[in-house]
Amino acid sequence: MSLDRVMGEGFFTTSIDALTKWGRSNSIWPMPMGLACCAIEMMAFAGPKYDAARFGSEVLRFSPRQSDVMIVAGWCTYKMSHAIRRIWDQMPDPKWCIAMGACASTGGMHRCYGVVQGVDNFLPVDAYISGCPPRPESVINAILKIQDKNNEEQSIKLDG
Repeated sequence: MSLDRVMGEGFFTTSIDALTKWGRSNSIWPMPMGLACCAIEMMAFAGPKYDAARFGSEVLRFSPRQSDVMIVAGWCTYKMSHAIRRIWDQMPDPKWCIAMGACASTGGMHRCYGVVQGVDNFLPVDAYISGCPPRPESVINAILKIQDKNNEEQSIKLDG
């Protein structure tokens, strides 16, 4: 097919902002922060049965500089919270956080002095997943909510 014939059939217009949002929301790469038993369900989410590739989240990145969303799965001690916050600070913007499970969301059944009662005490959480442990479908639902948040965000306007 010739170039003239293809170009004569129509054209596609969009803004750079819309194109960037589309690309960003369809390639959300998770940083798995598996701290306890919820990590098993998080690994199941990344497996072939649930096909996270259709949402652009098939690539679990273990480098914070290559990640878009941190999934904190399981209960977190105060000692571990400093390391998690350091990893969070190394992630590039825009970034999102998912608190996976009852323990990551509220401390769960671990009501003791050494356990943080929810990772939202030291991280800005964008999506909470309830359950003990939550099903992999819930992780997919949280990824879809992150995609919606990405599409609703206002882009940064640079003064020229």
